[in-house]
Amino acid sequence: MSNLYEDLLTGKSKVSLVGLGYVGMPIAVAFSSKVKVLGFDLNKAKVELYKKGIDPTQEVGDNIIANCKVEFTDNETLLKTAKFHIVAVPTPVNKDHTPDLSPVEGASVILGRNLTKDSIVVYESTVYPGVTEEICIPILERESGLKCGVDFKVGYSPERINPGDNEHRLHNIVKIVSGMDEETLDIVAKVYELVVEAGVHKAESIKVAEAAKVIENSQRDINIAFMNELSIIFNKMNIDTQSVLAAAGTKWNFLKFTPGLVGGHCIGVDPYYLTYKAEQLGYHSQIILAGRRINDDMGKYVAENLIKSLIKADIPVKGAKVGILGFTFKDNCPDTRNTRVIDIINELYEYDIKTVICDPVADKNEAMLEYGLKFIDIENFKGLDAVIVAVAHDLFSNLSVHRMNAMYADIQRKVLIDVKGILNKRTFEESGYVYWRL
Repeated sequence: MSNLYEDLLTGKSKVSLVGLGYVGMPIAVAFSSKVKVLGFDLNKAKVELYKKGIDPTQEVGDNIIANCKVEFTDNETLLKTAKFHIVAVPTPVNKDHTPDLSPVEGASVILGRNLTKDSIVVYESTVYPGVTEEICIPILERESGLKCGVDFKVGYSPERINPGDNEHRLHNIVKIVSGMDEETLDIVAKVYELVVEAGVHKAESIKVAEAAKVIENSQRDINIAFMNELSIIFNKMNIDTQSVLAAAGTKWNFLKFTPGLVGGHCIGVDPYYLTYKAEQLGYHSQIILAGRRINDDMGKYVAENLIKSLIKADIPVKGAKVGILGFTFKDNCPDTRNTRVIDIINELYEYDIKTVICDPVADKNEAMLEYGLKFIDIENFKGLDAVIVAVAHDLFSNLSVHRMNAMYADIQRKVLIDVKGILNKRTFEESGYVYWRL
């Protein structure tokens, strides 16, 4: 196993990526410029797109996918040709907010039955401390018939890729690495240093690395929850939250978070992994879960303020037609998983309000499969009573009053809910709009 690093450099062995989503695929592409890479995913349709040079995630682009040297496959037996395996599958939560470990368990089963001696398996999926050693290793041993620590080694290196972020990429974010022993840690660090220019941080144990990752997103979740709570308070005071934050932000140590919908497969999920483990140990989270409750209710809060705005504009609520611009969980990213825009839509449905949705950025097939929703083009936004700019995509930021006017029915006062405040508040209010933002 001590020769594994050299074998990768000389092409005698390969790196495999198990899971080719928003995290796994960019990692596979990055490594393919340095070593031989096998990219495996169960989704045959996705694999076929990659083979054709199409990037459905829009994380690296079609041209890079078409010209990279990754061997894309949905044939699990080819995993036997690799010795350094990276598992990058999602770790969602169930409806009751308990961790759904089935993707990482399933990946461990597949990898286990194709694992060969003298391999290293590195998990990147976000989990609570203990999952790698207490859940994943037993599966690998059971499926492979091999003994961890003797026949193969395990490490953990949490993903830090930020989907849709063109500034913070794999190569310029310090990578946390860990291993079950010093030899493993050394090899894992060397392998990641091939593609991570910012360098690596060697965590003292796998559990420390797991814990570091899960608190990163929990911290961000709590800070956004504070902003959302401020927005609720200031709204009751008839004070514009963004104006308050702009003023407070002039102090050098003020943390510049903003209110908004918190979804996705990280910030809206990871805190529940930590609180789940804490509950098992007899501690009931107070701050973390309080933040989660606030953020989980923001879709309903936005819908309630739309209702109030319709009433203010003398527009009948029942049967009103509302256009929603944006459906993804994040700006300028096609990912719709765990989007909280769906909470707005579901809440409006309860009031018998009709909604039409436009999102040119979103993965339309994913939205149909996950939510049963079909999008329309923005040109077909006609005869509306209100518009909700739910996601701050760049292509929505320059919508003029004239362009917005064309979306509405012939009504006296037009309702505009600008969730993230990307449009000019004063301009629309001076044009007679009933304008509201978080």
